[in-house]
Amino acid sequence: MHIPELLAPAGNLEKCKMALLYGADAVYMGGKDFGLRAFGGNLNDNELQDAVRFAHSLKKKAYVTVNIFPYQEDLIKLPDYIEFLSQIAADAVIVSDLGVFRLVRDIAPEMAIHVSTQANNINWSSVLAWQEMGASRVVLARELSLADIEVIRSKANIELEAFVHGAMCISYSGRCLLSNYFTGRDANHGECAQPCRWKYSLVEEKRPGQYFPVMEDGRGTYIFNSKDLCLLPYLPQLVQAGIDSFKIEGRMKSIHYVATVVKAYREALDSLAQDPQGYHMKSVWQEELNKVSHREYTSGFYFKKTTEADQIYGSSSYTQTHDFIGLIHSYQSDTGVALVEQRNHMKVGDIVEIAQPGCPNFTQKIEEMFDSEGNAISAAPHPQQMIRLPVKQAVVPYAMIRRKVRPS
Repeated sequence: MHIPELLAPAGNLEKCKMALLYGADAVYMGGKDFGLRAFGGNLNDNELQDAVRFAHSLKKKAYVTVNIFPYQEDLIKLPDYIEFLSQIAADAVIVSDLGVFRLVRDIAPEMAIHVSTQANNINWSSVLAWQEMGASRVVLARELSLADIEVIRSKANIELEAFVHGAMCISYSGRCLLSNYFTGRDANHGECAQPCRWKYSLVEEKRPGQYFPVMEDGRGTYIFNSKDLCLLPYLPQLVQAGIDSFKIEGRMKSIHYVATVVKAYREALDSLAQDPQGYHMKSVWQEELNKVSHREYTSGFYFKKTTEADQIYGSSSYTQTHDFIGLIHSYQSDTGVALVEQRNHMKVGDIVEIAQPGCPNFTQKIEEMFDSEGNAISAAPHPQQMIRLPVKQAVVPYAMIRRKVRPS
């Protein structure tokens, strides 16, 4: 069985490392310019080079987004940037615009080009067009059903990438003007203010000031909100459809989100590869996905074309079962003590769970903690405070410590 690539978001260098260490086969990331996540942190030129080197040291891949829809002024610096990406040996660039595609072909003909979901590829003919122009991969639009993807696969001899997890836009594959209209921030230049997540009411022209809910609950109306995509329960069907890369959304999400989601999908894909006939989805993988901040999950358009009741989300709130409270930097095997960077308030007496790459999670009670000078402390309340924490099992760098969400 051909197991697809697991592709994870890397909003910064730390997220890049977490994604790859927790099981991603490749990452996609953006530089400071020319990508569609202008407020996602992103990587400067030195960090991009470090990220590519880190990925290659693990024999994995790194793709860079150049997927804005450029105006004339954007084309001034773009050729130099494409040349830079070629020099650092990025494995591919992700583009949306035909003009950017042309520039990459002319400036770095050896560079693989992935055509972004922003290009709205929803039929086999458009995919074939990109194939004939020399693209190596097409990222399919989120609006496709699994049956649509199977038709495209039967017609096109090119890598197909599809989203399997994460937030969904309410506009066609993310081509949206709400942000431009309301805030002046151009979504197609990476500056989306996400006004689709705001609360809306209807106002009738002759009754100004009177607000009528379109669809009401106790907190308001959220007519544009979508649930989050989650296709973990359907991996065998997706593999059989011939998808080459499973993409996780979330360059603006936390390292806890990226690592946890990647680990769940990695374990599921490895289990599927090991025993395709006996494969079944384990509840623990779904439980992992519930531990990170998310909206209610949906299968999106994959199994039906019209999914209003299934997709529209009745609030703008997120839910999660666990809080990320610490990142392990190192471990001393002779003392059983880990050096931990605090990421949320933690204290003696907390029951915590430790998750790490390639290993089962384990829980323990925090019996004692020490500050960086070796003094016993009862709590670690300071952001990014370095503490020493005895742990009951060996741990590796980048292991995460989390705690069940406390009742409000």
